[in-house]
Amino acid sequence: MSTIDKKKFQFVERDDFASETIDAPAYSYWKSVMRQFFKKKSTVVMLGILIAIVLMSFIYPMFSKFDFNDVSKVNDFSLRYVHPNAQYWFGTDSNGKSLFDSVWFGARNSILIAVIATFLNVVIGLLVGAVWGISKTFDMIMMEIYNIISNIPALLVVIVLTYSLGAGFWNMIFAMTVTGWIGIAYTIRIQIMRYRDLEYNLASRTLGTPTLKIVTKNILPQLVSVIVTQTSQLLPSFISYEAFLSFFGLGLPITVPSLGRLISDYSQNVTTNAYLFWIPLTVLILVSLSFFIVGQNLADASDPRTHR
Repeated sequence: MSTIDKKKFQFVERDDFASETIDAPAYSYWKSVMRQFFKKKSTVVMLGILIAIVLMSFIYPMFSKFDFNDVSKVNDFSLRYVHPNAQYWFGTDSNGKSLFDSVWFGARNSILIAVIATFLNVVIGLLVGAVWGISKTFDMIMMEIYNIISNIPALLVVIVLTYSLGAGFWNMIFAMTVTGWIGIAYTIRIQIMRYRDLEYNLASRTLGTPTLKIVTKNILPQLVSVIVTQTSQLLPSFISYEAFLSFFGLGLPITVPSLGRLISDYSQNVTTNAYLFWIPLTVLILVSLSFFIVGQNLADASDPRTHR
């Protein structure tokens, strides 16, 4: 019987600790989110557009001495209806006012209304939805309220309230917030009911973990994608609401610029001096579209199931 030539083998010592080491890269949730988020080309393009619009809307008015209600140049015919050029990038209107200034002052108000209204609706919806998904008594009451409110068109509620309260910045935000949170709360309620009875949550409850801690530590992190999705849908919706209401004179006062107000004021210029109408409309479309696409891509990236 032939013997084994040990010179042909390399013997190594056994390391019990090394055998227990998991040879896999460390997983970071937020790094994975960012990696998935920036993987899409649409994210980079729309995020660039969104950042440019937001910076122009909030930084430029801080240094500009523009007065939206100034009509001192109305009798200077050389400044009326000046088409876009190197001096007036977006041109001027019938009063000699710079459309470039009007657009960015108006965009600031439109974005502010949408952001504040969205923030309030998401916070209220998240808090109400968290309790709604846990308390059976509260669930019975809220289901009746939801069945009533959900059958009333949200835009109709906003129109009636803004008409009743009158034009105003905070009046419009209040009108958007009265019932806007109900859909978010219902979505959160469904998600919490889906996760609350999973094994690890039942184990936490059995071990005496407080309900609030279970919600904040175990359940809410699973809802990041849902919350971002709801936010990405609300932001462009509220921008559109403002434009719609201001177009019909129900939104902000006529002395306060907004994208909706500009589109309304220059709607008669669709055919003649069309730049006055199309430039504010283009900015409105770009800001709404960029908010939606960036938000949706972030929502998709926030879903752990998309991580590799």
